[in-house]
Amino acid sequence: MQDGRHVVVIVDDHALFAQGLALLLESRAGETFSVAGSVTAGEEAVALVGRHRADIAIVDLALPPLGGVETIRRIKTAYPATRVLALSGTEDLSLAAAALRTGADGYLAKSADPEVLVAPLLTIAAGVRVLRGELLDALLAASERTLDSLSERLSPREIELWTLLARGLETSEIARPMLVSERTAKRMIASLLHKLGAANRIEAAALAGRCGLLDPDPDHETAR
Repeated sequence: MQDGRHVVVIVDDHALFAQGLALLLESRAGETFSVAGSVTAGEEAVALVGRHRADIAIVDLALPPLGGVETIRRIKTAYPATRVLALSGTEDLSLAAAALRTGADGYLAKSADPEVLVAPLLTIAAGVRVLRGELLDALLAASERTLDSLSERLSPREIELWTLLARGLETSEIARPMLVSERTAKRMIASLLHKLGAANRIEAAALAGRCGLLDPDPDHETAR
């Protein structure tokens, strides 16, 4: 912070938009935010953040040629404490999801009234992530469709393997109920992780939980 105000930098390839946004923040929330500077290229963003010790970086996701998502990744890698608000002129859900996975602390469409940026910036500065309700609903719906599709692509045997894996069993413990050797079980697990797009067993277990594979069996619970 500088003189009790949050230091903000803007990374947007439209210089006029960046200037207008800076003027808006200074006029409407000058007692809270200080806009230290802006750049039009993602390659210059990390240096800008470091030079001004920025608390918040506002990053346009349509930055040529580096791209906003990669720009966010570089900022977060170099300065993890810097909060990032991603802006986009499109309603591309995959781009929004990628920005959030990379470390963005909030996401807003550029179509939103510029004046609504003040409240989200205050929220982000307080350490809380910001996402418009309709976008969150759309992302959740898209995630559910992806998970349903994922389950449909797996065979019953792969579902069984996934369930055992998600319950934290070791490879030798998985091999026995699957009636295969431990070596074969290792190959099966590697193949399953690839199909799931999971980097490791922990990610596979998290996906299993979201798909309901770890929910208790009602019949089993009743029998008990």
